[in-house]
Amino acid sequence: PPREALTIVAEEGLETRWARHREVAEEFWAGLETIGLECLVAKEHRLPSLTTVKVPDGIDPKAVTTHLLKKHEIEIGNGLGDLAGKVWRIGLMGFNSRMDNVALLLATLKEALALQGYNA
Repeated sequence: PPREALTIVAEEGLETRWARHREVAEEFWAGLETIGLECLVAKEHRLPSLTTVKVPDGIDPKAVTTHLLKKHEIEIGNGLGDLAGKVWRIGLMGFNSRMDNVALLLATLKEALALQGYNA
C-alpha cells in the first residue's frame, strides 16, 4: 500500500520514533569512538539518521565500502565533492535504526578496517 510507511510511523508514534533514532545514533557514535573513528560533524549538529565518519589516514575508503557490500550486504556511501575519499556517509533510519544493526555495522567496519592493517 502506498501509505504503509506512514502507518508504521503512526503505530510506533512520532515522538517514540524520534527518540529511538536518537538513542540508536548515540550508541553508534559511541561505538565509532571505541574503534577509533571520528565523526566529521560536532555532536550538537549531527543528524540521528545520517552520520558522516572520517576515513582514517592510510585507509582506502572504497575498499571498505566494497567489503561491506560484497561480504555483508551492507551499503554505506563514500564522500561526495570535496569530501570524496575523506568520509563515509552512514545512514541508520527507519527500520534499520536498531541496536542490533549498530552492533553489526560496528563489527563489520572493524573487520574491513583490520583487513587494511588498521587497529584502534
